[in-house]
Amino acid sequence: MVRWQYDVLGLGCVAIDDLLFLAEYPPPDSKVPVQRTDRQCGGLTATALVAAARQGARCAFAGVLGTDELSQFVRRRFEEEGIDVSLVRQRSDARPIHSIILVDQSRHTRTIVYNLQGAYGAEPEWPEEGVIRSCRVLFVDHFGIEGMIRAARIARQAGIPVVADLENHQHPRFGELLEEVDHLIVSQAFAARLTGLADPAAAVEALWTAARQAVVVTCGAAGGWYLGRELPTASRAASPQRYPAFAVQVIDTTGCGDVFHGVYAAALARGLPLEERLRHAAAAAAIKATQLGGQAGIPRRQAVEEFLRTAQGTKGRQ
Repeated sequence: MVRWQYDVLGLGCVAIDDLLFLAEYPPPDSKVPVQRTDRQCGGLTATALVAAARQGARCAFAGVLGTDELSQFVRRRFEEEGIDVSLVRQRSDARPIHSIILVDQSRHTRTIVYNLQGAYGAEPEWPEEGVIRSCRVLFVDHFGIEGMIRAARIARQAGIPVVADLENHQHPRFGELLEEVDHLIVSQAFAARLTGLADPAAAVEALWTAARQAVVVTCGAAGGWYLGRELPTASRAASPQRYPAFAVQVIDTTGCGDVFHGVYAAALARGLPLEERLRHAAAAAAIKATQLGGQAGIPRRQAVEEFLRTAQGTKGRQ
């Protein structure tokens, strides 16, 4: 019998988000006051792990951090969320991605500027193969792509699902990583860059392969489109299905996509069927959009389930 050490094992991107709240986004050559500031942990994998942990999943981070103050901030946040950091590789020259997020409080939008200096992704030979084989779900992004490919191949060979949060396809080996992802969830914008297709349903079809278990293209307030092997429509010739978004009062969309990925991964580890995974992920992303910051507003499982009970059949725009 397999002994599952972790529900979700994450590799890759961590970030520090310094949020600057403005009355409105400034025009060029202007000066505007900052109304307030906040520092939060962010990043594709980091935010997804926090989202998964708040659903009750046992999570671990096996990426790279440094000895600097920003790295220590990330470690503390992971520990506070119950995320195992014993697998973290430490490098003296490493540090999280540092992002400055300008939050326009009148339009409820945000602009992100970031510094990648010192940011590492997955290590090429880390973590050990046995660790990867001990998780229910492997979560990857595109940071440290050699290490991501290795880990994803080990997971797939062991029959462990691989969920990916991908935003950049410029690396020469990106195609190799894409092939190893059997639960592919990408934004409409990134799907269009990958496929050349603006229509999200058509992009789902283009991204579907015989090796996939699910392909999801998220469209924010418009919901999204998907295909899944467990559905009757899972053949390549079938039409993609649409899932709705939930109608909420949007305050801040920072991290909504990462939350969607993390809750999906946690629901997958719990064994929920595809349509329920998508409902839980969409609900969590909607709840998060009503709160400020990338991680502070991530809901816990009880809040998601209560939201779904009171929003049965809800369809609408965020």
